[in-house]
Amino acid sequence: MEWTVSILYSLAVLSLLLCGYFFLGYRSQKKEWKQKVKRWFPEEERKSFISKWGDRFDERESSDKLRSKLHNANLKLLPSEYLGILITGFLALFIMFYQIFGMVFYLSILLPAALLFAANYLLFYFRKNSYEMRFNDQLSEICRILGNAARSGLTINQGIDIVAREVSAPAGDEFKRISNELKLGVNLETAFRKIQKQNKSRDFNLFIATLLIQKKTGGNLALTLDTMSNTFESRKVLNQIIKTMTSEQKYISFIVPALPVFLVLVMNNVIDGFIAPLWENPLGVVILIVFIAAIVLSFFLIRKITNIKV
Repeated sequence: MEWTVSILYSLAVLSLLLCGYFFLGYRSQKKEWKQKVKRWFPEEERKSFISKWGDRFDERESSDKLRSKLHNANLKLLPSEYLGILITGFLALFIMFYQIFGMVFYLSILLPAALLFAANYLLFYFRKNSYEMRFNDQLSEICRILGNAARSGLTINQGIDIVAREVSAPAGDEFKRISNELKLGVNLETAFRKIQKQNKSRDFNLFIATLLIQKKTGGNLALTLDTMSNTFESRKVLNQIIKTMTSEQKYISFIVPALPVFLVLVMNNVIDGFIAPLWENPLGVVILIVFIAAIVLSFFLIRKITNIKV
C-alpha cells in the first residue's frame, strides 16, 4: 500500500512538472507567434484628425510634385509635414510682426506670406541638387568597393549587393533597390536607368556608362573603377576647398539683405509710425520698391559671384 502511494505521488509530481514545462513552452510559443503576427499584420494605431488629414493629402496626386521637390532637396519630410511647417511659420511671423514690431494688420499678413513664399523658393533653389550632390559624394566609395569586388573575382551584381550593405543613404538606399531588382531578374541596364531618372548628374552618367560598357566589352574593370574613384575623390576635395573659401561670402549674401530689413522693423518698434510714409504716398511706395529690389539684387549678385562650378 505504501509503495502504491509513493508511486502515485511521484507520478503526480512528474505530471505536474510536465504540465508546467509544456505550459511554459506554450506561452513562449504563443508570445513568439503574437510578435510574428504583429510584424506581418501591424495594427493601425489611432491617429488624430490632423494626422488623418495629412495622410489623405499625401495620397493625392497633387502632392507628387512637392514630394519630388523634397526628394531632390534631400529633405526627409512628407508633403503634409512641410505644409504644416509653412503654416506654423506663417502664424509665428504674423504674431511677431503684429504684436512685437507693431505693424498694421494687413501688412502683418502680407509680409509673412511674402517672406514664406521667398523662403520656399530659395530653399528649393539652393537645395534642388542636394540629393545629387550627396549621391555623387559617395561615388568614389562605391567605385572603390566595386573595384575591390572585381579584383576579388566577384561579378558586378555581387559587388552591387556589397555596396547596398556597406554604403549609407542616399546611395545605399538606391543600390539596395537595384540589388533587389537584380535578384528578381531585372536587367542591369534597366535597373540603372530607373535610378538615372532621379540623378541626372554628369558623374553618375559617367559611372553608369562605364559599368555598362565594361560589362558588354570586357576589360580590366578593377583598374577602371580605381581610376574613376581617384577622379571622383579629387573632384570632391576640390569642391570642398572651393566651398570653404566661399563660405564667408555666402553668409554675407544672407546677412546683407536681412540687416536693413531688421533695422527698419526695430526703428518702427522704437518710433511709432516710422515706416508709415512708405505706403502713405506715391514717393514712399517707389522708395519701398527700390529698397526691396536692391535687397534682392544684392543677394543674387553675391550668390552669383560665389557660385563656382568645377
